[in-house]
Amino acid sequence: MKVPPEIVLKNVPVTPLVDKLISRGISKFEKVYDRIISVRIALERAQARRQTSNPYRLRIDIRIPDRADIVVTRLSQASRKVPAGLARIKTPSDLENELEPESSLSIKRGSAPKNKRDEPLTRLITQAFDSARRELEKAVDKQRHEVKTPAQSRSEALVNQIFRGQDYGFLRDLDGQAIYFHKNSVLHRHWEKLEPGVMVRYTPELGEKGLQASTVELVDKPGALEMHNRLHDLSVISEI
Repeated sequence: MKVPPEIVLKNVPVTPLVDKLISRGISKFEKVYDRIISVRIALERAQARRQTSNPYRLRIDIRIPDRADIVVTRLSQASRKVPAGLARIKTPSDLENELEPESSLSIKRGSAPKNKRDEPLTRLITQAFDSARRELEKAVDKQRHEVKTPAQSRSEALVNQIFRGQDYGFLRDLDGQAIYFHKNSVLHRHWEKLEPGVMVRYTPELGEKGLQASTVELVDKPGALEMHNRLHDLSVISEI
């Protein structure tokens, strides 16, 4: 992430549970897409008279390159009972105006005990971050499909190595050249389907690690086995 996440709380107890849920949610965003520009989290508990429960509301803003901002707003069940003026956050500037400076803070670890009032908050945070993650996956997948590349610039290769724990691998083309690729470059969420010897279609580009694949698409066709044998023959010849 290019800038640290911005986390603003208002009238919300800063507990280890809140810290853990938010940190874990942001970490999942980064696993989906490692080029996120910024993430802003705004969580508050509205103050309303004759309200017996905690009307929480949470807004998550995610900014990524070349796309409109991803915005997810979630309200706890109690929030739907408060006046309309308190029940929705319209824009980031609206929220900033509503949050009092002395009540707004960056999240820090605390030791407040958990009680029943934490339950709607826990549910709200979990559901909001899950929704935001799904929207991020959709946006990233759509972004990759919109990349316009000439047909002649797309090549075929076989997966040569996969390093699951490090989220990257190497392809091998017909010339025997190794091409680096990252998990985030794999289209259609087919990362788990990639194995050594599987044929893919990729778009080459020059990156920090040398030649690499900007997109990798799984190809299921009869010629895959033949190409694998040709590459195997090349490796045998190169060792002679």
